[in-house]
Amino acid sequence: MYIYNVTVSIDKEIAKEWYHWMKTVHIPQVMDTGYFTEYKMCKVLNVDDEGETYSTQYTFKAMPDIENYQKHEAPRLQAEMKVLYEGKYIAFRTLLEIV
Repeated sequence: MYIYNVTVSIDKEIAKEWYHWMKTVHIPQVMDTGYFTEYKMCKVLNVDDEGETYSTQYTFKAMPDIENYQKHEAPRLQAEMKVLYEGKYIAFRTLLEIV
């Protein structure tokens, strides 16, 4: 099993709006792709910056799942976030193997 981790630092002034969008729109769209089995969203507590930071962890079974997601779905989903929140966030993505 693997985790696709997306960490986002979002400006505090729009963090509540973004969080609502993530929980009601974005995460359901990601899960509807069928590539992931579950997700967890966590607030990162040990950061000193001007935003609020969240880690969303999507679990998947095999590497072809993430490869297909990144090729066929991620560009569209990431573009939607960019349009809505451009200049208001920083994101980075990591792949983790559950051992």
